[in-house]
Amino acid sequence: MGCVADVNFTLVQLRYFVTAAELGSMTAASRELMVAQSAISAAIAQVERELGVQLLIRHHARGLSLTRSGERFLVEAREFLSHAAALAASARGLAGSLTGELAIGCVTTLAPFYLSRLLREFSARHPGVRVTVAEGEVSAMESALLDGRCEVALVYAIDLALDLDVQPLTQARPYVLLAPGHPLAGAEAVSLADLAAEPMILLDLPRSRDYFRALYTAEPRVRFRTSSYETARSLVAGGHGYSILNQRALTDQTYEGGHVVSVPISDDVPPLDVVLASVRGVRPTARASAFTETCQAFFTALADT
Repeated sequence: MGCVADVNFTLVQLRYFVTAAELGSMTAASRELMVAQSAISAAIAQVERELGVQLLIRHHARGLSLTRSGERFLVEAREFLSHAAALAASARGLAGSLTGELAIGCVTTLAPFYLSRLLREFSARHPGVRVTVAEGEVSAMESALLDGRCEVALVYAIDLALDLDVQPLTQARPYVLLAPGHPLAGAEAVSLADLAAEPMILLDLPRSRDYFRALYTAEPRVRFRTSSYETARSLVAGGHGYSILNQRALTDQTYEGGHVVSVPISDDVPPLDVVLASVRGVRPTARASAFTETCQAFFTALADT
């Protein structure tokens, strides 16, 4: 029968380490926690002695940096503190009304369409939970999940890391965006072959660009590239070319007052899966599970409308 080694450091010491590591400075951690810098330094040294590894490298006048062991331990420490907070809430009889903080992520191109409504729905269900949001591209959201800065993230399932589990929520089918005066603007559907000779406005984001290009049998004639969904719509409205997008705005008017027309694609093109991603093998907190349930209910209701 195996034995479990004694670990002689406290949750407080663990919290000191996480704060100092995140802020990259003992001085900054001292201000944040309102604790003497010497106490934070001593606490971290105690954790390192107990683990038998160096977690932080102290740079004279240049703050702190994590060792490889420190990077791995930081992820585990964040998760441990989060579960400790959930355990404390449960012990106080608050399990029925969740409290605490939940860090979520959302891909930039999904946030304008879903984030506000999801947060409003989640807040209505769990008013005691404080949600923080990180926005970025798919790769940035992967990093935020894997290093523990987010528990869950709303992303497109485009070549996601193998370390992530996903909960399917909905599918976003591509469509063609045209100016109102375009000859095909009134068509019931458009084949990509019909647009082969025309200039394209490419939504040029990591991974997304590869998805859009893979829809074609030949390389499209890209005239302009933009990382902005609304800039793509504006350029189309101005007659600079067509674009292919996945999310549909509720209005055909652009920021500058132009108009666009959305036309379905007649070809058999794959949709983008919208999923809620989390780190594989990591037990979700009750708050993360509640947010997952909210997302599932939200997108189910959306599909029924």
